[in-house]
Amino acid sequence: MENKQGDQSVGRRKEAVARVRIFEGKSPILVNGKPINEVFAGMVNQRAYQKPFELTKTLGKYSATVKLVGGGTASGLGAVVHGISRTLAGMSTDNREILKRNGLLTRDARVKERRKYGHAHKARAMKSSPKR
Repeated sequence: MENKQGDQSVGRRKEAVARVRIFEGKSPILVNGKPINEVFAGMVNQRAYQKPFELTKTLGKYSATVKLVGGGTASGLGAVVHGISRTLAGMSTDNREILKRNGLLTRDARVKERRKYGHAHKARAMKSSPKR
């Protein structure tokens, strides 16, 4: 099922978009040309981006390249995990069932609420009333 160029998909979270390509091999995962442990440092982050591989029992079998655009650190990590999960799900129906059961294929739709004109400086803040 794997072609010569590798399987690919897109993961999103808030404003972050991650284009993920997975290849067979043991080289480290690269995010924008850097190793993933430099971009997302720490054990909590490492556990998050390894979770799709651990669940599908493919940890160490695949390497990946990721192009990450937009967002911050947390949303970037979420987009990478979503992209990896979608790519692994496309490779096998067994993977899809496992990842879907663990909620990794669901796109987190929560985004920042827009500011309303005529109100105060924040999305839900109201101007103070002059009445007593």
